[in-house]
Amino acid sequence: MLAVNDLQKSYRVGKTSFPVLKGVSLTVDTGEFVAVMGPSGSGKTTLLNCISCYLPADGGSILLDGRDLAGLREEELAAVRNRQLGFVFQDFLLLDGLTVMENILLPAIIGGAMSQTVQARAEQLCQVFGIGAIQNKYPAEISGGEKQRTAVARALINHPLLILADEPTGNLDSRSSRAVIRSFEQAKQMLGATIFMVTHDSFAASFCDRVILLRDGVVWRTLEKGGMDRSAFQDQLLEAIGEMSREEEP
Repeated sequence: MLAVNDLQKSYRVGKTSFPVLKGVSLTVDTGEFVAVMGPSGSGKTTLLNCISCYLPADGGSILLDGRDLAGLREEELAAVRNRQLGFVFQDFLLLDGLTVMENILLPAIIGGAMSQTVQARAEQLCQVFGIGAIQNKYPAEISGGEKQRTAVARALINHPLLILADEPTGNLDSRSSRAVIRSFEQAKQMLGATIFMVTHDSFAASFCDRVILLRDGVVWRTLEKGGMDRSAFQDQLLEAIGEMSREEEP
């Protein structure tokens, strides 16, 4: 589904270049729920922005369903972002003047794809994520967890190939975080969604199939959950993160 090969990205300040991604390679298979973790400055957000092509990479390739995104024109990239990628952000990014249902339908409206089938899918998503009772409310009238579940439903409305989630539980309390992660699980299990999530939260990451640890712009280690229960996987994640931190100490 997603193949990132030898991805490189640097930022330039004056005449000085600061490398952030130094040859990152990874894959995400169809139906997988994969997280990326790492310390501040490890390149997590830059990686996500390069995959979405909001930032141009300096080298390497990004293949989405076999299609190299780097060679696409801007109008083609806009179509990919609207139809093949779904986005979930830390700050929800719902439009205050639209209801929950209207926010969910927004990508279809923008893409000129509104139909009775799309409306029916939006209703289904509301039921799957437990927000059917609030679909006519406005963002100011609902909780943070409900806002984020609305954002997840919006990300799924156009049947995207891949959902990109950037710290989706970062602004939520533990109860709301669990509800949002549960919505990702439901999206995967009931709708076949493929999810790639950047997070600093080991609890959220412990629900994933795999966790990729970044350090200094490279993949340091990949951990697979396999048949492990969630709690044991979180313990393994915390141990690996601790080991990575100790290696960074002078």
